[in-house]
Amino acid sequence: QVQLVESGGGSVAAGGSLRLSCAVSGRSFSSYFMGWFRQAPGKEREFVAAISWSDGTAYYLNSVAGRFTISRDGAKNTVYLQMNSLKPEDTAVYYCVAAMQFAVVRSIPNYWGQGTQVTVSS
Repeated sequence: QVQLVESGGGSVAAGGSLRLSCAVSGRSFSSYFMGWFRQAPGKEREFVAAISWSDGTAYYLNSVAGRFTISRDGAKNTVYLQMNSLKPEDTAVYYCVAAMQFAVVRSIPNYWGQGTQVTVSS
């Protein structure tokens, strides 16, 4: 089992920045893919970003590429999502996720955190 706990959500004006954190613990996850999903009001959950824990290779939803950066800190067992140039359409509950394969983490992740609310005002 892998446990994921998100933090760092909040409210920010359009154009602002937030950094989300995800503390990872449990079964060995060094070969896992970690990532972020989000769910906006009235919309389906969607893949936002993922990272290979082993080599740091990152993947992004096209609409956030260039604005969001996913990273991980091995010493702190933490995954981050740096969100810059935030837009009102980024408003959603953001979830930290994990899986053993990229195809899984970007579609139906095996592990989910509790979620953290991000609200971007216009």
